[in-house]
Amino acid sequence: MAAAAGMGAANIYYNQPMLGVMNESLHDPRVSAWIPTMTQLGYASGLLFLLPLGDMLERRRLIVLQFLGLAVALIFAAAAPGLATLAIASVLVGAMATVAQQIVPFTTILAEPTKRGAAIGSVMSGLLAGILLSRTLAGVVSSMAGWRAVFWLAAPVAVAGAVLMRRVLPAHRPTQAVQYGALMVSLGKLWVHEPMLRRAAATQALLFASFSAFWTILALRLAQPPLNLGAAAAGLFGIVGTVGVAMAPLAGRMADRKGPAPVIALGAAAMILAWVVFGAWSNLVGLVIGVIVLDFGEQIALVSNQHLIYSLHPEYKSRLNTLFMTTMFVGGAIGSFLSAWAWSHYGWVGVTLLGAVLPVGALALSLNSRRLLRARVESAG
Repeated sequence: MAAAAGMGAANIYYNQPMLGVMNESLHDPRVSAWIPTMTQLGYASGLLFLLPLGDMLERRRLIVLQFLGLAVALIFAAAAPGLATLAIASVLVGAMATVAQQIVPFTTILAEPTKRGAAIGSVMSGLLAGILLSRTLAGVVSSMAGWRAVFWLAAPVAVAGAVLMRRVLPAHRPTQAVQYGALMVSLGKLWVHEPMLRRAAATQALLFASFSAFWTILALRLAQPPLNLGAAAAGLFGIVGTVGVAMAPLAGRMADRKGPAPVIALGAAAMILAWVVFGAWSNLVGLVIGVIVLDFGEQIALVSNQHLIYSLHPEYKSRLNTLFMTTMFVGGAIGSFLSAWAWSHYGWVGVTLLGAVLPVGALALSLNSRRLLRARVESAG
């Protein structure tokens, strides 16, 4: 399940290290702003409209079908003649890539309650490893064979994900029958009546906006003098970032023992530190150290926030994940767009300031969430 989650989520980020290559190929400078933004908005749309189906349909079949739909969308992207078609394909790729988030709540169903955090951490390790290593793959392949080759290569990988999940997952049907309309209405009710969910989602949206701000601009930053590095070098940063991924299972176990709130605050603080490193130490060494700290902070906060929301309503796992992840990826899309704007107007200094301010807001929200959580426990007692 960890491998399949990584195979699915990787598709959202193939474009980031090769934006410069895509700009040159399509002769359109708007690619660097529009393609990552449209991909993440597609992902947010898929989370909102497709992810709730996990509480309605047989989960294994749904996962297999989404992987196959992803393969078709990737072929569409590979054959896109221009920016408009590629933007539409990017939305579809993003929407179908939410198959990774169909797998995560299924993990919590199969895991023992006392080991839920560790199970989420293990699967999220695979998911984030896929995200980070996708940049490595895309950077190397695009520098050798062009950006279209990356999408042609990703399509059979998505088919392999469908085959893998069909072979290893158990069939699982929801315990209660529910219509799609009622399913979508219940999303609004959950959002209104669960302040902890709203704060967790807003916190992660700010952190993911900061995370996306860095990865959207990295290839453009590396191409600048004195670094003068290409797409392959940007992709290699994905390998560097996997150092932070190793912390996901540890974060899950910490959340099981001590509760998620302190781990979320630690993640936000780590991301603030990462941007301080980026700003104060802007050479290659500073970028390497900063990206390890940034990915560490993002990952431990994400695992802990998911641990928190899944405990609210165990029977609504897919819907809770829908609201949480949709909010998070809207934040990521905004972060990508704002970082492209900051880069074009103020350069790396503007991106650094933007990236640092976002986790400060997340830290404030996480500290407030700790007070809400204590109040909730006291009222339940």
